[in-house]
Amino acid sequence: MKFNFIAAGAGGAAVAIAITMIVIIQGPTEQYAISVDPFKDPQDLFVTARVTIQNTGKAPLTNVMIDYGGYTDKISLLRPGEKLIMSPPSGSALKEVTVTADEGINLTVPYRTPTKMPGMMGS
Repeated sequence: MKFNFIAAGAGGAAVAIAITMIVIIQGPTEQYAISVDPFKDPQDLFVTARVTIQNTGKAPLTNVMIDYGGYTDKISLLRPGEKLIMSPPSGSALKEVTVTADEGINLTVPYRTPTKMPGMMGS
């Protein structure tokens, strides 16, 4: 009886691992998709900010526009899997970023900030 439970647990783990591997190997499933991660880290005297853009789809994206709110960067071509780290211009509001592309991408994402912990720089 105890052996049956161990065998069932091992079998379940093997199935879970197999499904995970299939998902990882399969790669992106959408034709056009993008990941946008605006990040800001306010310190006492300054604010560090960046916007990470990655094409997570299967096809290239063209004319990717990154609107920081008053200033826009343009990326003519973003290949599948390609990742860029952009710096918002000084004077940007650092509230949200809107990203559009010719392929129908239109995404607005607010900036995220790190959790401040006592004893850490900037807290």
